[in-house]
Amino acid sequence: MNDLLFTVKTQEAQDGVRGSPGVAYDIEAGYTTAQSEKSKEMEQFFGKVEELKQDMSEIRAKQREIQHMHERSKTIVRQKEMQQHRDEMQVSLQGFKLPATINEVNVTAHKAKAKIEAIDKLNAAALQKKGQGMGSASERTRTSITSGLKKKLKDLMGEFSGMRARIHDENRQVVQRRVYTVTGQHLPEEDIDAMIETGEAETIFQKAILEQGRGRVLETLAEILERNRAVKDLEASLLELHQVFLDMAVLVEAQGEMLDNIEKQVARSVEYVQSGTTALSDAKMLQKKTRKWMCCAIILLLVTAAIIVIVV
Repeated sequence: MNDLLFTVKTQEAQDGVRGSPGVAYDIEAGYTTAQSEKSKEMEQFFGKVEELKQDMSEIRAKQREIQHMHERSKTIVRQKEMQQHRDEMQVSLQGFKLPATINEVNVTAHKAKAKIEAIDKLNAAALQKKGQGMGSASERTRTSITSGLKKKLKDLMGEFSGMRARIHDENRQVVQRRVYTVTGQHLPEEDIDAMIETGEAETIFQKAILEQGRGRVLETLAEILERNRAVKDLEASLLELHQVFLDMAVLVEAQGEMLDNIEKQVARSVEYVQSGTTALSDAKMLQKKTRKWMCCAIILLLVTAAIIVIVV
């Protein structure tokens, strides 16, 4: 869908060169020079867009890796396995390192943000050139795609914040199930949250220890505590990405709802077409006046020549 959008927008930008009232035109050269310059600028723009899309694809891939590691942790029920899983998240035999992966996402996200800011500067510079001002085809193309990319990156980084909240909730549910399995009691969420935060759970398990024996209960308790440590490590790492999300939210807000505001886009297009029509009308009037004066000059020249011939 995105590729189709970019193809359509590229064609619109190219067509816009011919219809732009500010483009210099003459019979011999046409608009070859202006069109060539504009074409290069649009190629540069779409090159930056492709780079940005690649960055977002990398971020998405890393997000899937992190989610996969979390999903795996939900199936673990023994303390030793949980500890091993936590160690693997830090230094994995399969090449997955949680801190390194989060850092890569952070670096790539900042690169993507810098590229969006660079695209904004390119767009601002293009506005100052003939045929690329407010309301032109190329300006609408740039604005539409840039707005969409900003929103997409903001939403992508927002998913990491959502993942952090989701992981916290899912961990609470897992702990609740573990506690119920051992004690047979459904504890309130406040008690579960307190146990997750403080790690103090012996009082909750005292009755179960007396009834079932210390070994089994302590194994469950150790697994819960190890799980909490792993989840806290993951949550702390994901929190580092929250600032990028906030930065992108500010950029999107500054951009405004230009893409969604159809009336504004239509009004700008109509205004631009009207300016083109006015420019064309003025050009025709100037052409008529020029022809009129040329005819007058020719007639005057002929009359003068005739008088000279008669006199001679």
